[in-house]
Amino acid sequence: MELKTQITNKKMKNSEILELSTEELVARIGEERASLTKLKFAHAVSAIENPTRITKVRKDVARLTTELTKRKAAPASEKN
Repeated sequence: MELKTQITNKKMKNSEILELSTEELVARIGEERASLTKLKFAHAVSAIENPTRITKVRKDVARLTTELTKRKAAPASEKN
């Protein structure tokens, strides 16, 4: 659990996201969404130490999802 906390404390850089393969990107989105859900529940039960982590994780999920969407749209745009 401590390792997850360290991961969510750090904002993912766009360069790090670009280095991930599509499979790793999908896996990371799942991990981050699970982490976000856990943080939200923990915060609802009792205030977490650093509530800005929720915002950071939510934005990381958005960045990852955006990159995945770009990758899926790239082959479609090449066909046209």
